[in-house]
Amino acid sequence: MTTGAAPRRVGMFGGAFDPPHAAHLALAQTALAQLGLDVLHILPTGQAWHKTRILSEPAHRLAMCERAFAALPGVRIDDREIRRAGPSYTADTLAELAAEYPGAQLFLVLGADQLLAFKTWSRWEEVLRLATLAVANRPIHLGVDAVGGAAAEAVEADLGAVDIPFERLQMPLHPTSSTAIRAHVHGQSRRYPDLEVLVPEGVARYISEHHLYETPT
Repeated sequence: MTTGAAPRRVGMFGGAFDPPHAAHLALAQTALAQLGLDVLHILPTGQAWHKTRILSEPAHRLAMCERAFAALPGVRIDDREIRRAGPSYTADTLAELAAEYPGAQLFLVLGADQLLAFKTWSRWEEVLRLATLAVANRPIHLGVDAVGGAAAEAVEADLGAVDIPFERLQMPLHPTSSTAIRAHVHGQSRRYPDLEVLVPEGVARYISEHHLYETPT
């Protein structure tokens, strides 16, 4: 990682982060270390063209990201996709980052599920021109206890047939999903401090204080 100079290796890690959880945090840490990033932009999704459910309010997701990631060196919590009018596309954000960091190498941090669907993305060829894909595998079968790291089964997605270039991030499988966490919080009415087993402590406090996920989504 360079110091005292313009960033040369810049990462983008986007997602709904509804809520951000332990697997998201581990992926950010792995990307920073393995890729030698000077800066990693964490970008909560704005109006995502591919999401069918209604996301939690942007202000809540942004605040949870600040609590989950801000302590990591080199991380910048970036609200541009939330502020952007209309549907938000990764190609647009990467183009903006390329302009902000002229000459830097850009990395797009993804989970394996996103890689497998990559060619359904809007302007995916442009994304490939702008950034190197950095991919962490994710389990494709989470089992019934997928919110606490005690999944009944955790099978890696098979990336062998993927015909686009990517760099694999080396990290353990994390059988955790935001969907399962939301459902668990609603079903069990779990509040802080119990939520600390599912999400970072600051996120657990925020969910409890703002009564998030008390109704199903």
